[in-house]
Amino acid sequence: MHTKQIFWILALVVFLAPIDVEAQCAMCRAVLESESTGKAAEGINNGIVYLMAVPYVLVAGLFYFIYRKMRA
Repeated sequence: MHTKQIFWILALVVFLAPIDVEAQCAMCRAVLESESTGKAAEGINNGIVYLMAVPYVLVAGLFYFIYRKMRA
């Protein structure tokens, strides 16, 4: 095997390997777990989805703008 093939195989294994992580700080987790209604957890989850979606929308808009410029 060539060095480049070994590199790509190792990179693929590293990026596809599942990793268990705890992404919340201890205080946030304690507050969200102790709440009985779940409204705060729902709000936190909605905020995360909103923050995650904005970069995708911006990149899609950029690619659309580039596509329109290239077609004209």
